[in-house]
Amino acid sequence: MALFAIADTHLSFGTDKPMDTFEGWKNYTEKLKKNWNKLVSEADTVVIAGDISWAMNFEELKADFRFIDSLNGNKIIIKGNHDYWWNTMSKMNAFLNENNFKTIKILHNNAFVCGNISVCGSRGWLFESEEEHDEKILNREVSRLRASLENAQTDEKIAFLHYPPITTYSQCREIMDLLEKYGIKKCYYGHLHGDAAKYSIDGIREDISFRLISCDRLGFTPYLICK
Repeated sequence: MALFAIADTHLSFGTDKPMDTFEGWKNYTEKLKKNWNKLVSEADTVVIAGDISWAMNFEELKADFRFIDSLNGNKIIIKGNHDYWWNTMSKMNAFLNENNFKTIKILHNNAFVCGNISVCGSRGWLFESEEEHDEKILNREVSRLRASLENAQTDEKIAFLHYPPITTYSQCREIMDLLEKYGIKKCYYGHLHGDAAKYSIDGIREDISFRLISCDRLGFTPYLICK
């Protein structure tokens, strides 16, 4: 029973926004499916750390979730900045049930146990201004991550975020402090693509191991965290 992770699948089966137009993304859904099913078994779990679909609503989302649900293993998903379809937990769970998407679970103010590890996470926040509305969003995301960490049921907790809490040129101190407070030793994040990936941290900072898991950075292959 292995745990994998990937981010930024940017699916668009139900919308007209294919990623194939971007360099390196040609036939990416075929590559993702092939690589995923080659590595992941039905007993495994894959965390998808945000920017899952370009859908704007549940109707547009169906085709993308049908694709995800057809892939091997269980999936735990968190919100990304482009997941405009995201809604309340009750509405999202109802959507999953109504469409019989049995392998997808929502990580939102909660945590899931995979073996001896608690999977925790939130969208996070890339805080780069002092505007009041950004401060409110930051506080909300810190609160959501805290709730997830509080719901952990094992000693070992791994954090998954969409936004990087730290890059080569900036950091979100509030989230970094929270990761430290709850003893997080591993943190995986997405959001950064192409040239922006050069600002990512793949290594240890402040006694925490960080890794960028955006889809293109991983060659459209889920990253193995542990077996």
